[in-house]
Amino acid sequence: MTALTMKLLSAADASLDASGQEGAANTLVVANTEDPRTLKLEGVTRIDLHFPKFTDGRAYTQAFYLRRRSGFTGEIRATGDVLIDQLVQMERQGFSVAVLRADQNLDFAQKQFDRYRAFYQGDAVTAKPVFSREDNKELTV
Repeated sequence: MTALTMKLLSAADASLDASGQEGAANTLVVANTEDPRTLKLEGVTRIDLHFPKFTDGRAYTQAFYLRRRSGFTGEIRATGDVLIDQLVQMERQGFSVAVLRADQNLDFAQKQFDRYRAFYQGDAVTAKPVFSREDNKELTV
């Protein structure tokens, strides 16, 4: 499994931070049209990336860039039209929190991660492919 474990929030809990506390200190809200290379990240602990529609994937690219190229280690949150089907890919691209659309079920969402426990390819969280990892037992049947 990847080192990152995505936290899921309902739309009603969108104002909570990753630890379940109220508030969003040091948060940067980024439109999906912004270039992540131009962001000033000093002092930022959370970045909110927005999905205006579930078919608009620009926030995936932003998250990947922020994790891999910028080395951002804080919380990257998916907001907007976030569906259960997107969650595993979101985590692989570097999102650490997802705020589900109001009609999505948190219990069903968590089961997505049980279905897809490991991957052969590298991603934003685990850069090396499975064949080059020292401990590749995670993919044994």
